[in-house]
Amino acid sequence: MDQATNKQPGSDKNDGKAAEIKAPRISLLRHLRGYFLAGILITAPICITFYMAWLIVSWIDNKVTPLLPPLYNPETYLPFGVPGLGLLIVCFVLTLIGALTAGILGRYWVRTSERILSRMPVIRSVYGAIKQIFETVLSHQSDAFREVVLFEYPRRGSWAIGFITGKTEGEIQDSTEDDVVNVFLPTTPNPTSGYLLFVPRRELVVLSMTVEEGIKMVVSGGIVTPPDRRPEHQKGIIKVAAAEGDTKTISTENFDPAGGIEVDPNLKQKEHVD
Repeated sequence: MDQATNKQPGSDKNDGKAAEIKAPRISLLRHLRGYFLAGILITAPICITFYMAWLIVSWIDNKVTPLLPPLYNPETYLPFGVPGLGLLIVCFVLTLIGALTAGILGRYWVRTSERILSRMPVIRSVYGAIKQIFETVLSHQSDAFREVVLFEYPRRGSWAIGFITGKTEGEIQDSTEDDVVNVFLPTTPNPTSGYLLFVPRRELVVLSMTVEEGIKMVVSGGIVTPPDRRPEHQKGIIKVAAAEGDTKTISTENFDPAGGIEVDPNLKQKEHVD
């Protein structure tokens, strides 16, 4: 008898079922683990931000509120403290001082105070340095921390990001032939410490990322990487060549003294895929 006739009915269906690939079942534990990590990802940044803000406000309140006379202190009449009261007082006092110093009497008082401080041997140096730093950072025309740059550090072929804090002037610039700029190289994960470098402008690559994005990248140790914000026609263009032998990694043929390095047409362009 032919083998085809010996096939039991329904065997084709069984063969089809056996050939089917069963999709792996995701266990309940894996689902719960994903939900738990998603909850941490959402709540952790919010909680840490509010906690740090609460620490700062509480520290200011603990320093300022006790200075109020009991007659004007709300805590004298309330069974609880008023959060943020010290911060409001500090903001009000600073605004009042700024308004008073804008007048003739205020300017005269500032000049008299600076004249007295300038006669003190140690205090005048500290006061002068702090005042110059604040005037530079808070000035609307200041170029401090306005650009993020890429440069070779600490060796050839190794790159670091820094922040331009200003144009080098004085003896340092007069002692060099290059047009040098001040670059602050922050450390990870604490960007408040770092190194002050005087780098020739032609050796810098100005990045399109903002200063805030650059600081986030430094603090996170490179975990948070900002996207490429260049125009579409510039994305994929290589500005830095590979460090091979004596080949220059940064071309100076199309160098723009006002804005750093332009695109070198001799460098390859990556194929950009939308």
